[in-house]
Amino acid sequence: MEKSKMLSIVLLSYFSENRIQWVYEQVKSVMETEQIPFELIIIDDGSKDNSFEVACKVEKKDSRVHAFQLSRNYTSHYARFAGLSKCKGACAVGIPDDLQTPLEVVVKMYRLWESGNKIIVPFRATRNDGIISDMFSKMYYGIMNAISDVNFPKGGADGFMIDREIIDILNAEIHPINTSTIVEVLRLGFDPVFIPFHRPPQKTESRWTFKKKLKLASDTIFSSSSFPIKCITGIGFVSVIIAVLSIVISIILKFSGNQSLFGLSIPGWTSTFVLISFFCGLILFSLGVIAEYIWRIYEEVKNRPGYIIKNRDDKTN
Repeated sequence: MEKSKMLSIVLLSYFSENRIQWVYEQVKSVMETEQIPFELIIIDDGSKDNSFEVACKVEKKDSRVHAFQLSRNYTSHYARFAGLSKCKGACAVGIPDDLQTPLEVVVKMYRLWESGNKIIVPFRATRNDGIISDMFSKMYYGIMNAISDVNFPKGGADGFMIDREIIDILNAEIHPINTSTIVEVLRLGFDPVFIPFHRPPQKTESRWTFKKKLKLASDTIFSSSSFPIKCITGIGFVSVIIAVLSIVISIILKFSGNQSLFGLSIPGWTSTFVLISFFCGLILFSLGVIAEYIWRIYEEVKNRPGYIIKNRDDKTN
């Protein structure tokens, strides 16, 4: 196999026992037709069904297939990190087990890589996940582009094809915890190429739960943005201004003997109560944001792995 041209395809498997064989056949057919040398890295993300056993059977039939199993469900971004750590190709791409990123798009990305591009990012030209889901997706990526130091394409993206140089950087330099693959790839630069595609209708229920989406949003914000810290600075500045104005108004009312403001009677304890409540809330908010950063530093210094791949001895015979 010509490794200088080989494409590593990382199949993200989670409860995929009924789809792995089908995906393998589709990948094999398309890649051989397009004359693209490939390897298929199947990463089972802690499935509780027979996904890994099926993957092992496919591996025995084709030397281009390699199956690995994570010790638990880490979610797709960490499964991508795991796949990149095992791939041997000159470039790599991750695909979901339902082929929501069509293989025609993978071929198009590969041709762009052949022409010299090191990062190719496909993004959905249209969304059809329902009004509420589409609205929140647009809001999410809009906010990310506004406050983070990465720029997502319109409609957002979570997949990519990357050159061996990028793969080696991710494996050697990036600690895969409390982050996501797409954020780390987009932060590297290398003039990524964005290509639109139309995702086929989803036939199965999404396993990307609200809890997982919330975790991803939190990781993206705190791993790629200093906006929360800047918020604290801004809120602190505004609070000082409000406090100074309150003091000035209180002094004026005190010396004028006026006990009302704009016609409203102000008891003597009102200003004290308002200021104490305001600053207590401000302190709690600030501590919460700072604690989030401290917690992430704590996670980093513990040097826990972002994922664990089981030994190959665990594989089913």
